[in-house]
Amino acid sequence: MKILIAPLNWGLGHATRCVPIIRKYIEQGHEVVLGGDGESLIWLYRYFPTLRFIELAPLSIRYSASSSQVGAILKAIPELIRFSREDHRRLKTILEAESFDVIISDNRFGLYDKRVTSIYITHQLTIRCPRRLRFMEPLLRRIHRYIYRHYDEIWVPDYEDPTCALAGDLSHLLPSNSEKIKYIGPLSRFEGYTVTNPTPYHAEIVAVLSGPEPQRSILEAQLIARHEPMFIVRGLITRPFMVLKHGDITLVPWLKDEDLVPLLLQAKKIICRSGYTSIMDLHALGVLDKAELIPTPGQSEQEYLATISHN
Repeated sequence: MKILIAPLNWGLGHATRCVPIIRKYIEQGHEVVLGGDGESLIWLYRYFPTLRFIELAPLSIRYSASSSQVGAILKAIPELIRFSREDHRRLKTILEAESFDVIISDNRFGLYDKRVTSIYITHQLTIRCPRRLRFMEPLLRRIHRYIYRHYDEIWVPDYEDPTCALAGDLSHLLPSNSEKIKYIGPLSRFEGYTVTNPTPYHAEIVAVLSGPEPQRSILEAQLIARHEPMFIVRGLITRPFMVLKHGDITLVPWLKDEDLVPLLLQAKKIICRSGYTSIMDLHALGVLDKAELIPTPGQSEQEYLATISHN
């Protein structure tokens, strides 16, 4: 089969959690083509340099510096609509030039076509809103159902048993068209990872930063202000690799898996955002209990995940 796999460029989580799916299809002998835009596509290119890539519609989302992201998300709605329509248009152009058997979209709303088996990946069957906007959740669920009604299957990267679910109600309050939904288990590139070489980096406290600006930079500044000995992976994948020192704090823009995994395994505390992919990665490594999960201020999904992950 020929398969197009394309994650949303909203942080790196959508891209990194596609790694085990990409590996599986490659191991099975299928032809995998990767699609996307921005930093998530750059990250995948570095991870799978031998695969072919197709640039899809660009998306640029910037968070608010305040404790609420409601305004930022509302402002982004026109951009999301434009992005989805452009993605759909580009896909039609691609399919006129070449054929695919399967399209797998990780939260790219417009990446479907009736001529191809279209699969949509999401862990949010239920959308969380801030408390004062909780009344909007039924409407947002209907909108999300409208989006993925075009897809043949909905893949949920979580355990089917709700008592074991990493995403809690986000992945288990089922919509009316639940016959399309398939639970595929948590997705992490670290699942089954074996450490073969020691890393030159060691720290009792390790922070792994991620997510859109300016909140990534704000958290970095807050961690530096703690004045604790700490190793910070800044999540700046386009920066040249350089080790910086700030007192007892070491900062690097990024790390390869062979250095990041042993660093996380030997750490006594891990600090990161409570994004779902980060939770799946820490769960895969068996270190979720060592995590200090800090939600992006005003992002209800991360606030909810931080709460249930500490229970």
